[in-house]
Amino acid sequence: MAVAQLAAAFSKASVVVEDQVAQGDKVVTRFVVHSTHDQGELMGVAPTGRVLTSTHIVIQRISGGKIAEEWGIGTMGWKLRGQRLEQERIERELVEQELRVARTIQQASLPKELPTLEGWRITPYYRPAREVGGDFYDVFELEEARVGVVVGDATGKGMPAALVVSATSSMLRAVAQALGSSSPGDVLGRVNETLFARIPPNMFVTCFYAILEPESGTLSYANAGHDLPYLRRRGGQAEELRARGMPLGLMPGMSYEEKEIVFQASEVALFYSDGLVEAHDPEGEMFGFPRLRSLVAEHAEEVSLGDSLLEELSSFVGEGWRQEDDITLLTLKRSATRR
Repeated sequence: MAVAQLAAAFSKASVVVEDQVAQGDKVVTRFVVHSTHDQGELMGVAPTGRVLTSTHIVIQRISGGKIAEEWGIGTMGWKLRGQRLEQERIERELVEQELRVARTIQQASLPKELPTLEGWRITPYYRPAREVGGDFYDVFELEEARVGVVVGDATGKGMPAALVVSATSSMLRAVAQALGSSSPGDVLGRVNETLFARIPPNMFVTCFYAILEPESGTLSYANAGHDLPYLRRRGGQAEELRARGMPLGLMPGMSYEEKEIVFQASEVALFYSDGLVEAHDPEGEMFGFPRLRSLVAEHAEEVSLGDSLLEELSSFVGEGWRQEDDITLLTLKRSATRR
């Protein structure tokens, strides 16, 4: 079997006997094999076309003029293992290079600066589970002093998800600013049609898109299958921002329901991704939506809601936690007083 595998993987083999010693009924032979690895895979090593030189020692016991027993050892296995390690190193370097490119693209799609709004505080937090992630957020200026706010999440992780969310984020901003529309549903509908035609069929993007009018405190919004944001009212209630709509890129011809709320002084909205609610503690319990909603409702106005939730998450998962999914938080708070 081993000889057949070698013959199937190598060609142009030549053998040079360098030494041979006979004593009693034993014969010891030392020889070198030169062969080209160009036919097939062996020991997990793909054909390289290289000439492989290996040294072998064979001990044979002769009885009645025939070989009764044979033992051998050679360096081919070590050579192939070395080549396999080299191939793995090259593959790792290629993957790391691709990840660096994807990370650069993704970081370029995240906003470097957020709009400064009098009477408002916008606080983002983004932490991918891997070198690159499938979450995104954006805050950008629109016509008539309005501001677009978006948080999204693509299926999957790693480089494919990162590239999809980067394209989605750039597309959504471009569509929103080009339309100059006050309709979040229209924007999601346009982006959905474009994504459906361009992303792989096994991928889609959940996305919550809102338009803020800072002067009046009005937030109009639409939701493409994303986790429901919460608005903490002054009385301590955590109100879900509900609106119906399918994820982007899943099906064509989708329409997106629009809703509207008005911020009062000191009220804060939380937009987030599922990496927060789906985190597990050491016993396997999930952080969960009920816990998140209670924490938002109990939030003290004088401290940052985002920082408070991250502290609660850290306490919940404990030390040594391995992050399971990307985590994105974005809080939008209206000041207690306005000039």
